[in-house]
Amino acid sequence: STMAPGKKITARIKRTLPVKGPQAPTLSELMRWYCLNTNTHGCRRIVVSRGRLRRFIWILLTLSAVGLILWQCAELLLNYYSASVSVTVQFQKLPFPAVTICNINPYKYSSMKDYLSELDKETKKALETFYGFSEGKSKVRRSVDEWNSTGSHFFKQIPLLKFEDFSKTVIDLRSGQKRKIEGSVFHKDSSIVNSGDSNDIIGFQLCDANNSSECALYTFSSGVNAIQEWYKLHYMNIMAQIPLETKEKLSYSADDLLLTCFFDGLSCDKRHFTRFHHPLHGNCYTFNSGENGTVLSTSTGGSEYGLQVVLYIDEADYNPFLVTSTGAKIIVHDQNEYPFIEDIGTEIETAAATSIGMHFTRSRKLSKPYSDCTETGDDIPVENLYNKSYSLQICLHSCFQKAMVDSCGCAQYAQPLPAGAEYCNYKKNPNWMYCYYRLHEKFVKEQLGCQQICKDACSFKEWALTTSIAQWPSAVSEDWMLRVLSWDKGQKLNKKLNKTDLANLMVFYKDLNERFISENPANTLVILLSNFGGQLGLWMSCSVVCVIEIVEVFFIDSLSIVMRRQWQKAKKWWNGRKTERSPQVGDLERQGHDNPVCIDEDLPTFNTALRLPLPQDSPLPRTPPPNYSTLRLETAFTEQLPDTLDVGQH
Repeated sequence: STMAPGKKITARIKRTLPVKGPQAPTLSELMRWYCLNTNTHGCRRIVVSRGRLRRFIWILLTLSAVGLILWQCAELLLNYYSASVSVTVQFQKLPFPAVTICNINPYKYSSMKDYLSELDKETKKALETFYGFSEGKSKVRRSVDEWNSTGSHFFKQIPLLKFEDFSKTVIDLRSGQKRKIEGSVFHKDSSIVNSGDSNDIIGFQLCDANNSSECALYTFSSGVNAIQEWYKLHYMNIMAQIPLETKEKLSYSADDLLLTCFFDGLSCDKRHFTRFHHPLHGNCYTFNSGENGTVLSTSTGGSEYGLQVVLYIDEADYNPFLVTSTGAKIIVHDQNEYPFIEDIGTEIETAAATSIGMHFTRSRKLSKPYSDCTETGDDIPVENLYNKSYSLQICLHSCFQKAMVDSCGCAQYAQPLPAGAEYCNYKKNPNWMYCYYRLHEKFVKEQLGCQQICKDACSFKEWALTTSIAQWPSAVSEDWMLRVLSWDKGQKLNKKLNKTDLANLMVFYKDLNERFISENPANTLVILLSNFGGQLGLWMSCSVVCVIEIVEVFFIDSLSIVMRRQWQKAKKWWNGRKTERSPQVGDLERQGHDNPVCIDEDLPTFNTALRLPLPQDSPLPRTPPPNYSTLRLETAFTEQLPDTLDVGQH
């Protein structure tokens, strides 16, 4: 059949073009074809270069360029989820933060004496036994006698101990006799290693109520620290048994704590404060809590336009064993944050004017996969016990409280109660102290898993505080100021105020610059692809098409060639097995290509077949004689026609 002219030209071009792509018989020919036709000049120079040295140099340069590309692209991928930090400063009217104020002394000592009488007697006995301190011998003896008759069994179980020579030989507080005790020793003060006087080592022993052989000894190099820690331990036991309504009455009211108040140049009073009861600090009062839905703001910076309050501390009614400093504690926080006064509170001195200047900063971090922070805390498997917005501290405290309830059967007094739990006290939970100290030790060593579960919040507000202190009131104004403040206090005070009972506090914005620190993705997909293209173009003069070509040749075509060769080998092996299983051909029927002497895989030609030696055990092949019957002329007719007879006769 005739072929169209266009098809003829196409067929001719295909016959003249070199073999390429997966049609190449071997990988080496495929690589040679790629190097001659690719746009990456280094590969082409490897093939066309003359001389081994030049070719080796081009191989080295090309491999180095490929290595640099892989290294740079790996760095780009690893740094893809990196963030850049931007800082924006805006001058505007700022919302005023919530300011929570607490008296360092949580409860009036005069109101708490009935609840703390046994504990105070035991503490005074310890001071007399160990340090010879006494308020009057007869008074102490009467107290001790009374304690011996009506003392709590719990005080007998956990007395204060004095350790001798860093050993486990102790002097018992009650009996004054020496005895050996067992248990692991935990030094609560790191300075014990530097203490040269063993007589300063005071502590107490806690044992497992279910197993008396499991004990822990807690020692302190400072007697003050030991007595305070021991006192707080029993103090929490007592306070856990008092109802919340009663404790609120035993603490300070807003009228007791606040003498004067000004905000933004205007007068304010207790109605601008919200009461907040803290387990360790009693009644605290929060200014601008936002509880009624209104948050105050300020449009002017400076001390005259912030919050100014004069606090009445009443040092004479302080608990002498629970607190050793005088003044107030404040914390500046957002309206939706819980005030962790015991952790980050700032102490305010008495007889002084404390000025606290603020700088407001809002921060915003990127969440996963850029950082391991949480947006709302909903993805954290820890229940929020504080009914406030999520923070890392809330998570840690809630996690520890949950572990406390699970391990000890009751809740720690300083933190909110989980649902269905109650605070620990020695009457219902005699083993809680030992359990609490063991659990707290694990918490500090990060063995509870709380530090691994809890994460930072992605968004938070921060007020950086700058504190300055001045003597207040001054010597020349002290007399009239104290008289006026005493008059303002009214009939509640029957004495003239002392300046050591007063504290002046000012909280204000130093400027109205709001700093916003935010994280933004440093890379996007477009930037990543552009960086990839830049690296490919710099080191290999390559583009995306070149990358596709590399994938096609080195993966698709190479795999096709390898698979084809494997298929041919498998097919050849299979045909060989079939030949072995077939019956042997007779010697007489052997032809030239069946000759066992032919070891070449290619079929012999006529000339080569003539030169092949004959096998020794085979007869000489001869050419068969011709079949002469083929020379006979066969007619198609069986008899001669009549008309041919006449012609023949003539």
